[in-house]
Amino acid sequence: MPRVLLIEDDPSVREGVGLGLRRRGHEVSAAETGEAGLALLPGFRPELVLLDLMLPGINGVQVCRRIRETSQIPIIMLTARGDDFDVVVGLEAGADDYIVKPARTEVIEARIKAVLRRLSDPGARPGVEFHGELAVDRAGLTVAKNGERVALAPSELKLLLHLSASPEQVFSRQQLLEYVWEHSYHADARLVDACVRRLRTKIEDPAGNPRYIQTVRGFGYRFGPL
Repeated sequence: MPRVLLIEDDPSVREGVGLGLRRRGHEVSAAETGEAGLALLPGFRPELVLLDLMLPGINGVQVCRRIRETSQIPIIMLTARGDDFDVVVGLEAGADDYIVKPARTEVIEARIKAVLRRLSDPGARPGVEFHGELAVDRAGLTVAKNGERVALAPSELKLLLHLSASPEQVFSRQQLLEYVWEHSYHADARLVDACVRRLRTKIEDPAGNPRYIQTVRGFGYRFGPL
Protein backbone atom coordinates (compact mmCIF):
# COMPACT_ATOMS: atom_id res chain seq x y z
CA MET A 1 0.00 0.00 0.00
CA PRO A 2 1.19 3.53 -0.66
CA ARG A 3 3.23 5.44 1.89
CA VAL A 4 1.31 8.56 2.88
CA LEU A 5 2.73 11.65 4.56
CA LEU A 6 -0.02 13.41 6.52
CA ILE A 7 0.64 17.05 7.44
CA GLU A 8 -2.19 18.21 9.71
CA ASP A 9 -2.10 20.39 12.82
CA ASP A 10 -5.45 19.29 14.29
CA PRO A 11 -4.56 16.33 16.54
CA SER A 12 -8.01 14.74 16.30
CA VAL A 13 -7.98 14.85 12.48
CA ARG A 14 -4.34 13.73 12.37
CA GLU A 15 -4.99 10.77 14.62
CA GLY A 16 -8.30 9.84 13.00
CA VAL A 17 -7.07 9.98 9.40
CA GLY A 18 -3.78 8.30 10.31
CA LEU A 19 -5.48 5.48 12.19
CA GLY A 20 -8.04 4.93 9.43
CA LEU A 21 -5.42 4.69 6.70
CA ARG A 22 -3.15 2.43 8.77
CA ARG A 23 -6.07 0.04 9.34
CA ARG A 24 -6.37 -0.19 5.56
CA GLY A 25 -2.74 -1.10 5.20
CA HIS A 26 -1.17 2.26 4.42
CA GLU A 27 2.15 3.22 5.92
CA VAL A 28 1.52 6.66 7.38
CA SER A 29 3.91 9.22 8.78
CA ALA A 30 2.33 12.31 10.34
CA ALA A 31 3.54 15.82 11.09
CA GLU A 32 1.73 18.68 12.83
CA THR A 33 3.51 21.54 11.04
CA GLY A 34 4.65 22.28 7.52
CA GLU A 35 8.25 22.52 8.64
CA ALA A 36 8.07 19.08 10.30
CA GLY A 37 6.40 17.60 7.22
CA LEU A 38 9.07 18.94 4.88
CA ALA A 39 11.74 17.51 7.18
CA LEU A 40 10.14 14.05 6.94
CA LEU A 41 10.03 13.99 3.13
CA PRO A 42 13.56 12.81 2.27
CA GLY A 43 13.70 10.03 4.84
CA PHE A 44 10.13 8.73 4.60
CA ARG A 45 9.90 9.10 0.81
CA PRO A 46 6.08 9.12 0.64
CA GLU A 47 4.17 8.22 -2.49
CA LEU A 48 1.53 10.85 -1.71
CA VAL A 49 1.14 13.83 0.62
CA LEU A 50 -2.09 14.71 2.43
CA LEU A 51 -1.65 18.38 3.22
CA ASP A 52 -3.80 20.59 5.44
CA LEU A 53 -4.18 24.13 4.09
CA MET A 54 -4.41 25.97 7.40
CA LEU A 55 -1.19 25.15 9.22
CA PRO A 56 0.68 27.13 11.88
CA GLY A 57 3.97 28.59 10.68
CA ILE A 58 4.30 28.08 6.95
CA ASN A 59 0.84 27.30 5.58
CA GLY A 60 -0.24 24.50 3.28
CA VAL A 61 0.12 26.55 0.10
CA GLN A 62 3.72 27.44 1.00
CA VAL A 63 4.46 23.81 1.80
CA CYS A 64 2.97 22.78 -1.55
CA ARG A 65 5.16 25.28 -3.40
CA ARG A 66 8.29 24.11 -1.58
CA ILE A 67 7.55 20.47 -2.43
CA ARG A 68 6.98 21.39 -6.08
CA GLU A 69 10.41 23.06 -6.25
CA THR A 70 12.03 19.63 -6.09
CA SER A 71 9.35 16.97 -6.46
CA GLN A 72 6.29 16.04 -8.51
CA ILE A 73 4.89 13.77 -5.80
CA PRO A 74 1.06 13.73 -5.77
CA ILE A 75 -0.44 16.19 -3.26
CA ILE A 76 -4.01 16.20 -1.96
CA MET A 77 -5.05 19.21 0.12
CA LEU A 78 -7.27 18.88 3.17
CA THR A 79 -9.51 21.92 3.43
CA ALA A 80 -12.33 23.22 5.60
CA ARG A 81 -15.68 24.18 4.12
CA GLY A 82 -15.70 27.77 2.96
CA ASP A 83 -12.01 27.90 2.07
CA ASP A 84 -12.85 28.48 -1.60
CA PHE A 85 -10.18 31.10 -2.19
CA ASP A 86 -7.54 29.00 -0.47
CA VAL A 87 -8.55 25.98 -2.53
CA VAL A 88 -7.93 27.90 -5.74
CA VAL A 89 -4.58 29.18 -4.47
CA GLY A 90 -3.59 25.68 -3.42
CA LEU A 91 -4.47 24.21 -6.80
CA GLU A 92 -2.54 26.98 -8.53
CA ALA A 93 0.43 26.12 -6.29
CA GLY A 94 0.51 22.61 -7.70
CA ALA A 95 -1.84 20.43 -5.62
CA ASP A 96 -3.46 17.60 -7.58
CA ASP A 97 -6.76 17.37 -5.74
CA TYR A 98 -8.50 18.44 -2.55
CA ILE A 99 -10.78 16.92 0.07
CA VAL A 100 -13.17 18.92 2.24
CA LYS A 101 -13.00 18.03 5.94
CA PRO A 102 -14.50 16.21 7.69
CA ALA A 103 -14.23 13.23 5.34
CA ARG A 104 -14.61 9.52 5.98
CA THR A 105 -11.54 7.36 5.63
CA GLU A 106 -13.22 5.52 2.73
CA VAL A 107 -13.50 8.79 0.83
CA ILE A 108 -9.90 9.77 1.55
CA GLU A 109 -8.60 6.37 0.48
CA ALA A 110 -10.68 6.47 -2.71
CA ARG A 111 -9.20 9.86 -3.63
CA ILE A 112 -5.67 8.62 -2.85
CA LYS A 113 -6.19 5.62 -5.14
CA ALA A 114 -7.67 7.81 -7.87
CA VAL A 115 -4.71 10.19 -7.84
CA LEU A 116 -2.16 7.37 -7.85
CA ARG A 117 -4.05 5.49 -10.56
CA ARG A 118 -3.51 8.40 -12.94
CA LEU A 119 0.12 7.51 -13.25
CA SER A 120 -0.44 3.77 -13.64
CA ASP A 121 -2.90 4.24 -16.51
CA PRO A 122 -1.09 6.43 -18.99
CA GLY A 123 -3.25 5.45 -21.95
CA ALA A 124 -3.38 2.78 -24.55
CA ARG A 125 -0.93 4.14 -27.09
CA PRO A 126 2.70 3.44 -26.19
CA GLY A 127 5.78 5.23 -27.48
CA VAL A 128 6.73 8.83 -28.08
CA GLU A 129 4.38 11.16 -29.93
CA PHE A 130 5.42 14.49 -31.39
CA HIS A 131 3.04 17.42 -31.36
CA GLY A 132 4.71 20.57 -32.60
CA GLU A 133 7.55 21.28 -30.20
CA LEU A 134 6.25 18.75 -27.67
CA ALA A 135 7.42 15.15 -27.34
CA VAL A 136 5.00 13.09 -25.26
CA ASP A 137 6.30 9.73 -24.06
CA ARG A 138 3.25 7.78 -22.91
CA ALA A 139 5.22 4.74 -21.82
CA GLY A 140 7.88 6.69 -19.98
CA LEU A 141 5.42 9.29 -18.67
CA THR A 142 7.63 12.19 -19.68
CA VAL A 143 7.10 15.33 -21.71
CA ALA A 144 9.77 17.40 -23.42
CA LYS A 145 9.58 20.74 -25.22
CA ASN A 146 12.29 21.50 -27.76
CA GLY A 147 14.22 18.60 -26.28
CA GLU A 148 14.05 19.97 -22.73
CA ARG A 149 12.30 17.82 -20.15
CA VAL A 150 9.20 19.50 -18.68
CA ALA A 151 8.45 18.70 -15.02
CA LEU A 152 4.72 18.06 -14.67
CA ALA A 153 2.68 17.24 -11.59
CA PRO A 154 0.62 14.01 -11.87
CA SER A 155 -2.65 15.80 -12.61
CA GLU A 156 -0.97 18.00 -15.24
CA LEU A 157 0.57 14.97 -16.93
CA LYS A 158 -2.67 12.99 -16.90
CA LEU A 159 -4.61 15.93 -18.31
CA LEU A 160 -2.08 16.42 -21.11
CA LEU A 161 -2.03 12.69 -21.90
CA HIS A 162 -5.81 12.59 -22.04
CA LEU A 163 -6.26 15.66 -24.24
CA SER A 164 -3.38 14.87 -26.60
CA ALA A 165 -4.68 11.30 -27.09
CA SER A 166 -7.59 12.80 -29.05
CA PRO A 167 -6.32 15.93 -30.83
CA GLU A 168 -8.98 18.52 -31.68
CA GLN A 169 -11.66 16.69 -29.70
CA VAL A 170 -13.47 19.01 -27.29
CA PHE A 171 -13.93 17.81 -23.71
CA SER A 172 -16.21 19.51 -21.22
CA ARG A 173 -14.90 20.28 -17.75
CA GLN A 174 -17.21 17.61 -16.33
CA GLN A 175 -15.80 15.02 -18.75
CA LEU A 176 -12.26 15.95 -17.74
CA LEU A 177 -13.20 15.73 -14.06
CA GLU A 178 -14.49 12.21 -14.67
CA TYR A 179 -11.66 11.02 -16.91
CA VAL A 180 -8.70 12.68 -15.21
CA TRP A 181 -9.80 13.20 -11.60
CA GLU A 182 -12.41 10.41 -11.50
CA HIS A 183 -14.90 12.76 -9.86
CA SER A 184 -18.15 11.29 -11.11
CA TYR A 185 -20.39 12.45 -8.29
CA HIS A 186 -19.88 16.19 -8.30
CA ALA A 187 -18.30 18.80 -10.48
CA ASP A 188 -15.81 21.45 -9.52
CA ALA A 189 -14.48 23.21 -12.58
CA ARG A 190 -11.77 24.91 -10.51
CA LEU A 191 -9.75 21.71 -10.50
CA VAL A 192 -9.72 21.65 -14.30
CA ASP A 193 -9.19 25.38 -14.83
CA ALA A 194 -6.34 25.59 -12.29
CA CYS A 195 -4.61 22.56 -13.79
CA VAL A 196 -4.95 23.99 -17.32
CA ARG A 197 -3.41 27.30 -16.20
CA ARG A 198 -0.45 25.53 -14.60
CA LEU A 199 0.01 23.29 -17.63
CA ARG A 200 -0.06 26.25 -20.01
CA THR A 201 2.69 28.04 -18.08
CA LYS A 202 4.91 25.01 -18.66
CA ILE A 203 4.22 24.05 -22.28
CA GLU A 204 2.83 27.12 -24.06
CA ASP A 205 4.67 30.09 -25.53
CA PRO A 206 4.12 32.89 -22.98
CA ALA A 207 4.11 35.51 -25.74
CA GLY A 208 1.28 33.98 -27.73
CA ASN A 209 -2.19 32.49 -27.44
CA PRO A 210 -2.43 28.91 -26.17
CA ARG A 211 -1.49 26.55 -28.96
CA TYR A 212 -1.71 23.15 -27.31
CA ILE A 213 -4.42 23.47 -24.65
CA GLN A 214 -7.08 25.58 -26.29
CA THR A 215 -10.27 26.89 -24.71
CA VAL A 216 -13.50 26.33 -26.59
CA ARG A 217 -15.68 28.98 -25.06
CA GLY A 218 -18.91 27.61 -23.66
CA PHE A 219 -17.81 24.00 -24.06
CA GLY A 220 -14.42 23.18 -22.51
CA TYR A 221 -10.91 22.39 -23.74
CA ARG A 222 -9.22 20.62 -26.62
CA PHE A 223 -5.67 19.79 -27.72
CA GLY A 224 -4.83 21.75 -30.88
CA PRO A 225 -5.28 22.09 -33.77
CA LEU A 226 -1.61 23.04 -34.04
